[in-house]
Amino acid sequence: MKAPVPLYQAKAEFFRMLGHPVRIRVLELLQDGPMPVRDLLAAIEIEPSSLSQQLAVLRRSGIVTATRAGSTVVYEIAGGDVAELMRAARRILTEMLAGQHELLEELRDAETGAAR
Repeated sequence: MKAPVPLYQAKAEFFRMLGHPVRIRVLELLQDGPMPVRDLLAAIEIEPSSLSQQLAVLRRSGIVTATRAGSTVVYEIAGGDVAELMRAARRILTEMLAGQHELLEELRDAETGAAR
């Protein structure tokens, strides 16, 4: 019998799945609502096969869903929690970068003071 995966490991695998720039960009674009593949391709500007591969990863994980209307495939985020996760990541990065900017300013000020 296979032992259950610990929650921390499942979380790590989830974040690894998100750990590709194209997947993140797709999720950012889909926050505004469903999009056909052609619009995703135009916005991301990568090879269709690369986008298809990344969409397949998101689809298998259950983060996005795909519906077909004729020859058009439309993707959308499967739940609101993913969009909230993307917004939270943006807030966290904003705070981190603001802190780095403050540190950079301190370093520049210290360098200017030492040069005098």
